[in-house]
Amino acid sequence: MRSAEYVIIGGGPTGLGAAHRLSELDQSDWVLVEQSHSLGGLASSVVDEQGFIWDLGGHVLFSHYDYFDKLLSDLLKENWLEHQREAWIWMRNQWIPYPFQNNMWRLPQEDLEKCLLGLDGLKTNEASTADMDFDEWIVASFGEGIADVFMRPYNFKVWAYPPHELTANWVGERVATINKSDVLRNIEAKADIKSWGPNAVFRFPAEGGTGRIWNELGKRLPKENIVLNTEVREIDSEKQIVFCGDGKQFKYEKLITTMPLPFTIKKLRGQIRDDFPNDKLEQFKWSSTHVIGLGIQGSTPEQLRSKCWMYFPEDNVPFYRATVFSNYSPQNVPLPGRQWSLMCEISESTKKQVNHATVISDTIQGLHSVGVLPKDANLVSTWKKFLPFGYPTPFLGRNEILDDFIPRLEARNIFSRGRFGGWKYEVSNQDHSLMQGVELINALLLNEKELTFWNPTEINKS
Repeated sequence: MRSAEYVIIGGGPTGLGAAHRLSELDQSDWVLVEQSHSLGGLASSVVDEQGFIWDLGGHVLFSHYDYFDKLLSDLLKENWLEHQREAWIWMRNQWIPYPFQNNMWRLPQEDLEKCLLGLDGLKTNEASTADMDFDEWIVASFGEGIADVFMRPYNFKVWAYPPHELTANWVGERVATINKSDVLRNIEAKADIKSWGPNAVFRFPAEGGTGRIWNELGKRLPKENIVLNTEVREIDSEKQIVFCGDGKQFKYEKLITTMPLPFTIKKLRGQIRDDFPNDKLEQFKWSSTHVIGLGIQGSTPEQLRSKCWMYFPEDNVPFYRATVFSNYSPQNVPLPGRQWSLMCEISESTKKQVNHATVISDTIQGLHSVGVLPKDANLVSTWKKFLPFGYPTPFLGRNEILDDFIPRLEARNIFSRGRFGGWKYEVSNQDHSLMQGVELINALLLNEKELTFWNPTEINKS
């Protein structure tokens, strides 16, 4: 058995953030346990057999924190590329700039009239999220027209659950609201508005993909404190011991876990399990993600050379987003200038099934059908990755369950944080996730307040 004051489960951004902050504060009595062979978690990158680099989804880097910005600049020095976001929506057989609600003038007349009719019935420009499900918030914010034409179909494709099964209190900066007078002016002027949102400008590693960041951070940590290829099997909160599948045991004073919250609870041994009723555990919803990568010989088609990513709300293609990943960095392909790459994401849940056996061919056919991938494209690489946990769904009643479960765990010195450990999608970007780990250590050691996990709205205003 190995003993440490802090045992950290998970080597993604949150676990690495906690470990890094401990090291910064000259604390060496900790161990990080990761089930895979490398660090980075969902922010990892993969090099396929043909030499193409893939992220585990369409990650971009932007930040709400000086700490995060300074750390990343220090990790990669000058090895960054900065991009002006160019995001588009493909629907009704045409490109519409993102966000949809700011650029509706491009719609066919019938759809435009439907959207405008819905806007006429709005009482205010900004709806409160209090006591609303997500569908109710969509209608109150945009009207029935925009809800039917874009918001409902797109959000079902992303979340893999209908919007009425989601709460609305996560939206914050994630969904652009609408101003009727601005919309009418844009329609009259036929003017695009493209710069909305916190990721209008983003940076990306010049080489190595997003995973390069977390590999570099991992290299700064003492090797003897990192235990890879080790899966947690059980947690004894009375004796404060973590039991692993390979026989390893770790005794802790404080346990920081980034495992999906319901899984952490199910691994608890003894009477503490009775504090977490099964009927509440069964309410947790999440979607899985299929990431499909296509490496293509030749030069990037003209229509895609400046695009970053594209949204696909209609059900004529399986993916909800496609990223021209070679545009993020030329080093994402083995032969820059002579090859390019596309990365697509497809969500799955019990409410939205996906055929795993045909997901690559279905993706290729969909890309052909919308003209993103030329019919004569020479595919030199096809890669896929299935992520059982893709999005932590903000299900109805989520906050009430978190407000019950998290304090019960913390009373036993178990601290659950991160994208799935904290289950708050609104603070689950890479900057948020790292800072959840950093701020938790600051709270435990320096008695500072945790802002990101407990006050998402305030953090996202900054």
